[in-house]
Amino acid sequence: MAHLFICPNCGNRTTQLERTAGFRTTPKGCQKCGFGFLFELLDDYYPAPNAAFFACDKKGNVIACGRGSFELTGLDDQRVIGRSVGEVLGLRFAEEPDPVSTALEWGVRQLGKPVQVNAEGDLPAKATADLFPAYDDDGGLLLVLTPTP
Repeated sequence: MAHLFICPNCGNRTTQLERTAGFRTTPKGCQKCGFGFLFELLDDYYPAPNAAFFACDKKGNVIACGRGSFELTGLDDQRVIGRSVGEVLGLRFAEEPDPVSTALEWGVRQLGKPVQVNAEGDLPAKATADLFPAYDDDGGLLLVLTPTP
């Protein structure tokens, strides 16, 4: 069975037969940009060209900022990494409960969630959030924010 993966750094999508690199339990890295790990997608997913990627640990703290993150928020990696994704991006979801918490707690995808992004020192912007839990022992999630007009 083929597994679908997406790189949080460059957005490259791949289909592979194995979830790990060889016989080791090491996660697969991106063949295009060399980023250290990929997120598995249960369904095929096409991010918008202007989408911003944020990888988070199992507590919801940002561990990597990917393609489009600076363009959306104006924040560089040093100001974001290690901080709560909801706090640093000023995420305000239109519905309750918070999709970030739901994705982390239940390990379920949250797609097409309307959100207001108000990163530090920036004007509020509307976006659509897609959240993908990490299906490994480390947990975490991939947050993809697509700006909306």
